[in-house]
Amino acid sequence: MTIEAEPAVVAELQAQRITDLLVQRADSPQDPVLYERLHAHGSVEVTASAFRDEVRAVAKGLVAAGIEPGDRVGILSRNRYEWTLVDFAIWWAGAVPVPVYDSSSPDQIAWNLGDSEARAVFVEDERLEAAVRQAADDLAAGSLHGFDDAPELGSKLSAAERIWRLDGTGEDLSRLIGVGTAVEDDELERRRTSRGLDDTATIIYTSGTTGPPKGCELTHRSFVFLSENLRPFLPEVVRPGSRTVLFLPLAHVFARMVQVISVHGGVALSHTPDVKSLMNDLQRVQPTFLLAVPRVFEKIMTSARLKAEGGGRLRAGIFQRAVEDAEAFSRQRQDGRVSPALKLRHRLWDRLVYAPLRNAMGGRVRWAISGGAALGEELAHTLAGMGIFVVEGYGLTETTAPVAANTPRTAALGTVGRPLPGHEMRLGEDGEIEVRGPHVLARYHGRPDLTEKALHDGWFATGDLGAFDERGMLRITGRKKEILVTAAGKNVIPDVLEGPIRTAAIVSQCMVIGDGRRFIAALITLDAELLPQCLRALGLDPSMTAAQASEHPAVIEHVQEIVDFANRRVSRAEGISAFQILPVDFTPASGHLTPSLKLRRAVILQDFAEQIEEIYSRPAPAPRQEMTRERAAQLREELRGLRERVRESSEAPLERLRELRLGSQEVEDDGADQRRGEGPQGD
Repeated sequence: MTIEAEPAVVAELQAQRITDLLVQRADSPQDPVLYERLHAHGSVEVTASAFRDEVRAVAKGLVAAGIEPGDRVGILSRNRYEWTLVDFAIWWAGAVPVPVYDSSSPDQIAWNLGDSEARAVFVEDERLEAAVRQAADDLAAGSLHGFDDAPELGSKLSAAERIWRLDGTGEDLSRLIGVGTAVEDDELERRRTSRGLDDTATIIYTSGTTGPPKGCELTHRSFVFLSENLRPFLPEVVRPGSRTVLFLPLAHVFARMVQVISVHGGVALSHTPDVKSLMNDLQRVQPTFLLAVPRVFEKIMTSARLKAEGGGRLRAGIFQRAVEDAEAFSRQRQDGRVSPALKLRHRLWDRLVYAPLRNAMGGRVRWAISGGAALGEELAHTLAGMGIFVVEGYGLTETTAPVAANTPRTAALGTVGRPLPGHEMRLGEDGEIEVRGPHVLARYHGRPDLTEKALHDGWFATGDLGAFDERGMLRITGRKKEILVTAAGKNVIPDVLEGPIRTAAIVSQCMVIGDGRRFIAALITLDAELLPQCLRALGLDPSMTAAQASEHPAVIEHVQEIVDFANRRVSRAEGISAFQILPVDFTPASGHLTPSLKLRRAVILQDFAEQIEEIYSRPAPAPRQEMTRERAAQLREELRGLRERVRESSEAPLERLRELRLGSQEVEDDGADQRRGEGPQGD
């Protein structure tokens, strides 16, 4: 079995606990700015030493309130400066933070705080305080739902007896700081240093796409090891003077890891609680790098495209050609040679298109870190060609986020790069990715049965499928538990189809179905935010609701074209033969997405069972015609005519531009794999 591994850059760790990273940074002569607190009429910078002093003051309050080393303390809030403040204060007091998504239901709150046996909880505001109290009442009444196969929680939620709020004037924090003034410095330092590298630093609960959330116990070693090794691994990104806006939920391990490594690297962080204010905050902060899931980058590109198309034929055509050249420029640069003609066009597009797009993100962004799902090779190259290199990584909650990543020096866009320093990776017989290293979780909290199942000789079975290329670069191919097996025995990886479909402007979510069925199908939802613009581009009434649009023939035909494009990536038997556009979207609030926006497939299958049965009650769709050379020649003529119609049109509708782009790709490769030209099939 091949093992891919990278030696650690820093094997002998300097810090012995997470708080040592802050001590080192605060004691440095530079005393850099670590946070910029954004307010309605300005901002306040917080240096490392000032932050350390605030952390110590809150930590003393926790000690005075009876929090002991090893106790668990919940944090239930949107992103804000105080989230990070109390996180470090809990560590400083020797305790263990337990983050909870602010979008969690009372049942989920009860589970996370109850299973972790949290003794107290910080909440953002009155709404979340009420949610904690509701969770406590539900638990006491025995009305907790959805966790039938999990251990008993008991009937008392201890965290509800000690709730501190972070909002408003910060009165709860002020009172906590006030009672802590009696705590001696020596006692606080004793508690801080009582925690070592192999002690639990935090318990982060997985989103629970299949069953109740599992509490991942991550150690101080996991965070310290990654921080001290990632900084030299990504010196262009993680360095003093870098800035970023943190808008991904801090309850997610991805954002949490960046929060810690930023302290070690001297990066200035700003917090954005509401993504609606993100673009304005980017202008104020002018970050040098962004941290986001792929959906955010997809939305940025989609919004830019729609804005260009709204400016008329000329702007739409310029934007489309600039996007194509950006992707081509990145691909040629990765291969080692860019043609002179493309270099000239690239300089032109940089002035007309790329620079304005970067300016919309603050003007200084040169790097982006993407995780949580596959970004897509085309989008990664497009962004890189526009001057924003995407460091695409791979990791899980159980691995303290990243275990592999691309870098500007070892770029292989379309993959997630090589293992990070100090990490080992191998593939099981079925292609499952297994990882080993100091970053892997110590255990699942209170679940030795799950720990034993997931860990073997230090190797953690991720549940993800992958493949290494000849350079040792890892490509994620799917999720082991999500593989569908049709009635004919064909294995289908849903994400191969779902990913391309979700990149379409009109689509919000897509879930491929077909396990044990005659053919593959899909449930698709519409993007309510971009729907009016998409409807206008289709020549339809932009005031239509998602429910109305889901039944409109022109929308259905447009989505069919999107599905057809995705089907070109797979064989006939793997393609989507039928789909249903749902009148409602999948959201965390509806229970169909996890807080990190992953599909809860079991819940969706249950809630939309009627629609699924309707799909499979129909006759199997007829096979589509293969892409013959004659058909390719015919398509060339159709495209020439289409281009002329677009030139003559006063505006270039969205679907016409997409048809030009995708159609050109199809014709250019007509002599290659004919499966790209095949449509969906029944069995």
